[in-house]
Amino acid sequence: MTRTLSNAATAFALASLTLSSSAFAEPGDYGFWATLGNLASPRQANAPVTPAETEGMYPLSMDDAAFNDGFDPADYNNWQKVDVPASTGAMCGNGSPYKFFVYRVPDTSNTIFYFEGGGACWDYESCSGQAGIRGARNPNGIPDDYVQNINLLDFQNSSNLGTAAASPLIYTHHPYDQYKTGEWNIVYVPYCTGDIYVGDKTEIYTDPTGQNPDLVFHHNGLRNVQAVTSWVKNNLQKPKQMVAAGCSAGSIGALLNYSKLREDMNVDYGYLLDDSGPLYNAPRSSNDPVTYPSLPLHSKVLDSWTAYTDSGDPDEENPINLLASITPGFDPDALASLYAGLSGKFPGDRMGITHFLADGNFSSYSYERFYDEISNDPNPDSRLAKLRSKWQQDTFNNLIPMLDQTSNWGYYFPMFRNFNESHCTTVLDLQYGEIAELGLDTRVFLDNIINYQGGGMIRAYETDQVSDFENNNNWFYDLVGGLL
Repeated sequence: MTRTLSNAATAFALASLTLSSSAFAEPGDYGFWATLGNLASPRQANAPVTPAETEGMYPLSMDDAAFNDGFDPADYNNWQKVDVPASTGAMCGNGSPYKFFVYRVPDTSNTIFYFEGGGACWDYESCSGQAGIRGARNPNGIPDDYVQNINLLDFQNSSNLGTAAASPLIYTHHPYDQYKTGEWNIVYVPYCTGDIYVGDKTEIYTDPTGQNPDLVFHHNGLRNVQAVTSWVKNNLQKPKQMVAAGCSAGSIGALLNYSKLREDMNVDYGYLLDDSGPLYNAPRSSNDPVTYPSLPLHSKVLDSWTAYTDSGDPDEENPINLLASITPGFDPDALASLYAGLSGKFPGDRMGITHFLADGNFSSYSYERFYDEISNDPNPDSRLAKLRSKWQQDTFNNLIPMLDQTSNWGYYFPMFRNFNESHCTTVLDLQYGEIAELGLDTRVFLDNIINYQGGGMIRAYETDQVSDFENNNNWFYDLVGGLL
């Protein structure tokens, strides 16, 4: 009873705020009286999964009334864990049950799907969580209290800061850098399969030292996303506005899942935000890694995470065939053709990609283990310079020209931030991502993308190679970096 009254009081305050600021309401926002009605009787799903949606490749699932998912529809303004039945095919890499987290609010139907970041894996060293090898988050499954009751200022519990829930995009009531999507309904999609949410293959990885037993790892990300989408359709109101976003592996996961997620949700306004998870052009048939530095990575992960082959049956169920079947213009030989494919399929949606040009994290995953001149370089500064060189080559030669050919992709590439290896522009806060020479900052770019009123797309990158490396961090970055 105490919690219910507390939630009602919080929601009543939100309803009052809605009334006082009705002039700023957006599509999907409920008015004062509708919000009060939601408190008394939470709205039920109005676009549940249909029998037709349970057919075809990677289908959705009907609601299982006999399964207790743990969700309380009247528990507003709290993180809730949602359990997923095994019948959906969802599971983590180690075979443990999959679960995700929902933050429901009473005053809007608008929803953000946030795909958690956390690396990737494609061999024993990376999928086992071996120290010293960049691997993937949560190889041992997802704790029940994973993103509940996160407090950015709780420095005694540093694990809170290790989740992407510290992003202003989804961190409700951020202490100094709130963004509007943090006040929407939030679907937090945890990452535990090492496959950027696009895998559907069980691999057996052998310890190269022979000291440990084989590792059975389920790259099951795509089926997990279908389970999450099914639950949202079966339990929540259909949003007017929907954002699919993430950082790092989560952002490329949002990119690769957007075609089906957007189609399944069928919202009025759709937005895609890819923060530091670019899909660079690298036609696999080219066999030219000098021109296309991401080519070895694309070939490796396609083989590890999917059963797709160039000569295989196009009707066989696998993630690449799915993308090809539902996204006109997508070419399995050139995965980055997805940008144009999404633009053509959803011409009214607004899509944006952002990353730092000096990124030292995703660039490491992309190149370090594939190029001996980088992996064998004993000098960390020299190694980082080589990573950045390939990263910028890919950005300017193998990304921007493709985006420029579309009508609804924006991009925003500042140079450097002295936090998190200059990786992800929207984690922790939205500071130090400015492009001063153009008078732009990260928030301006976000407002341009997540904007139901439309307008021209921001397309900007920084050319100043000096100023970002001077006075580009603060005491809070140092504190959080030390804790992590």
